[in-house]
Amino acid sequence: MQIDQKSPTTASVFSDLRTRAVDVFMAGVREADPADGVEQALSGKSFNRPTIISVGKAGVSMAEAAMRKVQAETVVVVTNYENARPLEGAEVRAASHPIPDDEGARAALRVEEALCMAKGDVIALISGGGSALLPAPVNGVSLEDKAKVNALLIASGADIVMMNLIRQQLSRLKGGGFLRAAAPSHVTTLVLSDVVDDDLRAIASGPSVSPIGSRADAVAALKSLKVWNRLPSSVREHLMKPESDLGPLPESETILVGSNRRSVSAMARASGGGKAKGVHVFPAPLTGDVDEAAHVILDCVKEKGIYLFGGETTVKLAGKGLGGRNQELALRVARLAGERGLEDYVFLSGGTDGRDGPTDAAGGLVDSTTLSRLKDAGVDIDDVLARNDSYHGLEAVGDLLKIGATGTNVADLQVLILP
Repeated sequence: MQIDQKSPTTASVFSDLRTRAVDVFMAGVREADPADGVEQALSGKSFNRPTIISVGKAGVSMAEAAMRKVQAETVVVVTNYENARPLEGAEVRAASHPIPDDEGARAALRVEEALCMAKGDVIALISGGGSALLPAPVNGVSLEDKAKVNALLIASGADIVMMNLIRQQLSRLKGGGFLRAAAPSHVTTLVLSDVVDDDLRAIASGPSVSPIGSRADAVAALKSLKVWNRLPSSVREHLMKPESDLGPLPESETILVGSNRRSVSAMARASGGGKAKGVHVFPAPLTGDVDEAAHVILDCVKEKGIYLFGGETTVKLAGKGLGGRNQELALRVARLAGERGLEDYVFLSGGTDGRDGPTDAAGGLVDSTTLSRLKDAGVDIDDVLARNDSYHGLEAVGDLLKIGATGTNVADLQVLILP
């Protein structure tokens, strides 16, 4: 783990607080380690000639845990490049996230093949990121077209549920596609949730559960996001076709093995307990636009202590800079705290997967000296935010949070400390 700190002032005055914020955050990340959850879920269960399919950022670690409990005939793992590693007895494939690539398309074909050829039960291990990692475009839609849709959705500020509603309608494997491909095999799915309300249909676009909505719903969502006319023509044509009547999905079993809520609870325990004096757990998921989220966070401040949040915010991209929602949220909190005259604070916002947007940082770690250090470095915070260039703004003052790929993903966590 690397905590990017360059400022002597920050190191001398805020070092202990920054370290504590990271420790609390990492307690939440450790709680999301899927190994224990997978092993507990599989304990006492028996399977007939099982095939294991593990997809997502936690794909390798979930498969590894499952293989300790189940002797499978076939194990196929699809994960992102950062988390890929060899796993004895398994076929591990790496693909791109968040924008799908050719390796992901080839991996999707291999998963379809393994599901269709399963001779017994299927164990599906699903974690966040699986949607982009397993692109299986419907007939008539190319991978390039699907990648364009994904990029438009990311830039639009759409939340994860809306994004996956649309993705499901463009995929052979999402929205219950696993169940149809595997039929008549029985599918047991273990899910590590990266969705704040644990909606199973939205996690990795719900490969083994019913879809979120219909093609008409996807069209309405795309029009509300004002991107319908920017879609590839093949996508518009497919979504305007009549709904397909594929009949009911085969029956299956789904078990939740980790979530954002559990990680927030773990942060509370690491802070001294959820009911300890001075520890405040925000009762609802932190969602919505990052600027609105910054106001929600600072509006909570009534006294000194530790304030804990979990959820997944959104960013509507207007500039062409580099960053992610956690980095931008950290900078927006710093700016708003400065406007409100908040003194002596540390704020951390990070992704539990260790990667925020298309960067090598998990998020940002700011404090009440961040604004002055930005000014000394010649960085205009308003300009940085207007260009969505939070990465380079935070990098200039050593306020990036870098922890490396974690092998898990339960959305984002935030820690605000006022000593």
